[in-house]
Amino acid sequence: MTQSDDRLPEPTPRTPREEVRRRLLAAAAKVFAERGYADSRLDDIARVAGFTKGAVYSNFGSKQELFGALLRERSDAELTAVMAEARDSGDLGDAVHGAARLVARRIVEDTERGRLGLEFAARATRDEPTRETVAELRRAQREAASRSIAEVTRSDGRGPAVDPDLAALIVHCLTNGLSMEHLVDPGSVDAETAERALAAVLSALLGAPARD
Repeated sequence: MTQSDDRLPEPTPRTPREEVRRRLLAAAAKVFAERGYADSRLDDIARVAGFTKGAVYSNFGSKQELFGALLRERSDAELTAVMAEARDSGDLGDAVHGAARLVARRIVEDTERGRLGLEFAARATRDEPTRETVAELRRAQREAASRSIAEVTRSDGRGPAVDPDLAALIVHCLTNGLSMEHLVDPGSVDAETAERALAAVLSALLGAPARD
């Protein structure tokens, strides 16, 4: 006669919180790109990620916050790449043109981000919760850009030609404008044109030598 095994089954390991967030953001990027912001549902995002809708709420709170986190993640990745380029260049002029090249390439290659950002911004003009999320996101982007501008010009030993906060606002608006112009007129506003525009403005704002 065999003795029955009364041991309880081993509990299923919980997915680490950072992994849950990563999978939710990846799923959100896919669903938002396919359906747009307005027609995307949290149920669908959770299902694609392999979780319940409760996982979305426990990590992000709302669709607005999830979307804002997605845009923030991409913006942070871009800023990290730009700063790495600036630190490696060792020259302000090279840093300016390297940054302009990276941002222009993102504008042209990541049109999904541009479309979603434009849709989200338009929605913010008539929906208060969305407006608050967009305002917080863009404020954080400008503050990060301001710190980066101050760091780059300080390392060069000359300081920016204008206040870093104002320079950050100008660059932020130019980047968003170029993204929108590329979406509606990609033949005229291509990567080369966007790079030239960004390099010209950055050179003037940061006091870097202009190049042809």
